[in-house]
Amino acid sequence: MVYLIDASVYVFRAWHSLPPDIVDRDGNPTQALYGFARFLSDLIERRQPRYVAVAFDESHGSGFRHKLYPPYKANREAAPEALRRQFTLCREFCRHLGIAEFASTAYEADDLIGTLAQRCRDDGLPVTVVSRDKDLAQLIAPGDVFWDYSDAAEYRYEQIAARFGVAPERMADYQALRGDSVDNVPGVPGVGPKTAAALMGLFASLDELFEGLDAVLELPLRGAAGLPQRLRLHREAAYLARSLTRIVCNAPIDAVMPGICAVDLQRRAPNLERVAAFCDTHGFGTALRRQAERLACVTRAA
Repeated sequence: MVYLIDASVYVFRAWHSLPPDIVDRDGNPTQALYGFARFLSDLIERRQPRYVAVAFDESHGSGFRHKLYPPYKANREAAPEALRRQFTLCREFCRHLGIAEFASTAYEADDLIGTLAQRCRDDGLPVTVVSRDKDLAQLIAPGDVFWDYSDAAEYRYEQIAARFGVAPERMADYQALRGDSVDNVPGVPGVGPKTAAALMGLFASLDELFEGLDAVLELPLRGAAGLPQRLRLHREAAYLARSLTRIVCNAPIDAVMPGICAVDLQRRAPNLERVAAFCDTHGFGTALRRQAERLACVTRAA
């Protein structure tokens, strides 16, 4: 099993939940850094994964989705400098802990996780996606796990539809139809979660839906009579939305690590000297150092 971690969820969670008076020796806030470092160390110590990678978001308005649709995520406020600084330090901590980390200015963390998941499957290894972002549920295949670490909830392929509304392979189309206010993806006007789920229960994809719109009239939905015409009018918008909601599984990550495969994600022993120096620099106590020492002992013995 390969663990693929969506870093942003846990960095933001720490930024908002931990007190802002957690600072380094120069007075810079470090609450997001500390919270993420504890989360990552706890996860590694708890599960002892042999293969693990962490994906970070660095596109921030420069990714390919923004070029396709400039309003994409335009409803979000820019991260403050104090938080952006801590994201960079979180990546550094991963390296000190012996964990592969990835980021791209063109592709989002979701795409990096999708690409790594595909590479791992090509090597015959299932994946556990660690996140609470429903978008990543579309990556789950038979044998995989979606782990919402914060809620201590795990969902296998056959449980995704009950949790998120549709099966993984239909999630991107479902999101395209209903829209996603969090990412500022508009969707089809008048199509909400219930209607989108019903459509994706009847059709396997947007392609099948638009090839068989007459069958929509048979759905037991309010307004079904006018739904085919509404979908025809907004066909182009639906396909644009799908280009935004569908996760890329062939991002060009070879520029970072040529020919990357599952073995490249094997966890290494922490560099204890660097972890100690990192903790000193950022004003952390002994907890992270002690965890790193325990992880080093376990990794060397494995």
